[in-house]
Amino acid sequence: MIEVLVFDLGNVLIPFDYGGLLKKLNELKSGLGEKFARLYKENYEVHRRFEKGLLTEDEFLKIMIEWTEGLLNKEEFCFYYSNIFEENKELAALLPSLRKKFKLVLLSNTNAIHKKYGWEKFEFLKYFDALILSHEAGAVKPEAIIYKAVMDFTNLPAESHLFIDDIEEYVNAAKSLGWQGIQFKSNEKLFAEFKRLGII
Repeated sequence: MIEVLVFDLGNVLIPFDYGGLLKKLNELKSGLGEKFARLYKENYEVHRRFEKGLLTEDEFLKIMIEWTEGLLNKEEFCFYYSNIFEENKELAALLPSLRKKFKLVLLSNTNAIHKKYGWEKFEFLKYFDALILSHEAGAVKPEAIIYKAVMDFTNLPAESHLFIDDIEEYVNAAKSLGWQGIQFKSNEKLFAEFKRLGII
């Protein structure tokens, strides 16, 4: 029996697109957006370390300012780096009714800058009983420890948790711990699964 709905954040409740940041960098210097994107991808462990709370905000920003050749100051970088999220309003609108029947937990690989400058403003967050965030938990999906942090909060059996995430690897990691899981592909497909399971 499902008692807990665990939602991913990025590209589930808040689709995101770094296009605005890359466009701004290209406006500052031709080709800088592509250069930054390449550096970010080739050095993805920097992103991962920041998500795990292993780099401070200042340490991360020092690297980012280098990669953007000092053409953005820290405040400007934080704005463009975080002004990437939109609300999935159709899904968010379900949360008040879901909360009446289930515990709601947010489980996200994220970082302090994205939280503070980007997604913390969204009103739907108030419907969650807990936010389990990678940079606070010191672990990222698909590491088992971050899923166990959810169960430490809910104090409920693994099989009572249903996880919704757009990344199949992360859903499979949850299933390996005994959770139920749905890979998010669209609102339409998710709502159909919810109806099949009697959630809505």
